[in-house]
Amino acid sequence: FRRYMCSLSLFHYSEYLVTAINNPRSLSLDSFLLNHSFEYNLAALSSWVEFTLEKLLFPELKQITWLSTVGLLMVIFGDCLRKAAMLTAGSNFNHIVQNEKSDTHTLVTSGVYGWFRHPSYVGWFYWSIGTQVLLCNPVCVVGYALASWRFFRERIEEEEITLIHFFGEEYLEYKRKVPSGLPFIKGVKVEL
Repeated sequence: FRRYMCSLSLFHYSEYLVTAINNPRSLSLDSFLLNHSFEYNLAALSSWVEFTLEKLLFPELKQITWLSTVGLLMVIFGDCLRKAAMLTAGSNFNHIVQNEKSDTHTLVTSGVYGWFRHPSYVGWFYWSIGTQVLLCNPVCVVGYALASWRFFRERIEEEEITLIHFFGEEYLEYKRKVPSGLPFIKGVKVEL
């Protein structure tokens, strides 16, 4: 649980720090993402309850060191990928999907954006599931995977509509070449 709390703290602190470095104009207390959503807070509370109950009822479940280590590696990978995406995007990265294109918006396709169209979402997806693998929380592993997948499927579709509006054929070409990075999520369907 200590490694989990350290990982959680580092994730939220580094969200703020990287935003401060990359996009100080958008910096606020919300940049910590502590108040991300009611669902996010409910998920965290659920994981703590599951961990506590299983620790009391099935303590051997919480002592699977190799599984916890896999979870820690997922957390590290996910957080590093997310921060790499934020740093690569620079001032183009914002925690809120933008509805209006500014003069400084550019389509970022290099670095980790050459691997995945949505590397920050891929990072967060694996980070969130990794936190539950780290805690050896089987119920929350499934719950986090399903909830995160659904959230990012909807978020990617919403964001890609905006990106197509901003960048047109340039984004469509990028979309054809680079996968979203998340399993079974192709993004918004474009009918020509």
